[in-house]
Amino acid sequence: QVQLVESGGGLVQAGGSLRLSCAASRSIARFNAICWYRQAPGKQRDLVAAISSGGRTTYADSVKGRFTISRDNAKNTVYLQMNSLKPEDTAVYYCNAVSVVLGREYDYWGQGTQVTVSS
Repeated sequence: QVQLVESGGGLVQAGGSLRLSCAASRSIARFNAICWYRQAPGKQRDLVAAISSGGRTTYADSVKGRFTISRDNAKNTVYLQMNSLKPEDTAVYYCNAVSVVLGREYDYWGQGTQVTVSS
């Protein structure tokens, strides 16, 4: 069973920065993609950023130019650097790892980390 553990959330003022970490219990190089999602109270869980096994990155329009996803295969960790934070970035942020084996997709989720941006 794969375990993902997020850390780095907290309370920050608007305009500030945070770096989230997602540590995996096994080699992240074996996942097809690792993603960050977020869910604000009363809203659906939305994709924030993703990084493929080949290093290709994807971002939601709302975070482009402010957030950066990266990976350190040696540490089995994926990061989300969040700059110029806005109150609307407030949410629980979840790490998601996707593995495709013989055409079947397997999804793994972390427990989430709270990010609160004050105005």
